[in-house]
Amino acid sequence: MKTKLSAPLLAVPFALTILTGCSMTDSDSDEIPSAGTSTSSDASDVMEKVSSGIYDLIGVRGKTSDTRPGVMDCSGKDAKTYFRVFHPWSFYPASASDLSVAMERLKTELPKKGWKIVSHGPDTSKNKNITLIADNDKLKVGVHIVQMAKNDPPKLSLDLVSGCYKVPDGEEVERF
Repeated sequence: MKTKLSAPLLAVPFALTILTGCSMTDSDSDEIPSAGTSTSSDASDVMEKVSSGIYDLIGVRGKTSDTRPGVMDCSGKDAKTYFRVFHPWSFYPASASDLSVAMERLKTELPKKGWKIVSHGPDTSKNKNITLIADNDKLKVGVHIVQMAKNDPPKLSLDLVSGCYKVPDGEEVERF
């Protein structure tokens, strides 16, 4: 059980590092965009809806992992009033042959829903996993998707991360 829990935890910092420098910004800088004002709980609910929307685009039968969004610091900002939301989850198709279908559907359907594909292709791992990185400037969310065809069972690993939120005046960031 510890092995399964540590793999997603290791994937999150990797994905967050990749997404931080992506085009999910309001300008040409590497600054993390503002996602507006929200409580941690409300921002988490929004992230679950974004994840659900991506799940709907997959278009093949399967199961998802049961993970909830979490809260992290917003680099360079006051940790008591600024935060980001991350949501790592996995999709396991009912049939291994549907894994490629699911990834192709995401590549095709995400841009139709306001996502910009930033990167798509094999990674540098020995398995040459297919990765897709996309940003949604309107939602201020980025996603890093890895097609892990050689895993047992095969899966898509998805890591979503938001821009920086500011809590409403008089409140502090709730951590979970």
